[in-house]
Amino acid sequence: MATPMIAGAAIAAAAYAGRYGILAWQAFKARPRVPRMRRFYEGGFQAAMTRREAALILGVRESVVAEKVKEAHRRVMVANHPDAGGSHYLASKINEAKEMMLGKSNNSGSAF
Repeated sequence: MATPMIAGAAIAAAAYAGRYGILAWQAFKARPRVPRMRRFYEGGFQAAMTRREAALILGVRESVVAEKVKEAHRRVMVANHPDAGGSHYLASKINEAKEMMLGKSNNSGSAF
C-alpha cells in the first residue's frame, strides 16, 4: 500500500523538477546578452597621445613597471604587426604608446 504512494510522490517530484529545469533554461536563453568586459579600446585616437590613452592601447594600468609595458607592447605588436597583415598606422600608435609609457616620448607624435 505504501509502495504506490512513494512511487507516485517520486514521479510527481521528478515532474516538478523537470518543469523547473525547463523554465529555468528558457529564462536563461531569454536573458539579454551583456558583454562581461570590453576587449578593445573604443574610439579614435587623440591628436596628442596622453598617458591614459597609451595605457588603454597597451591594455595596462597607467602606473605599471617597465617590464609589463614591454610585455604588453610585444603582445599587441604580434597581433598588429605590418609584416603579419596589420596596419602601419596602428603599429606606429602602439610604438608611440610604448614610448609614452616608458617616458621616452619627445612629443613628436606618430608618423601619420
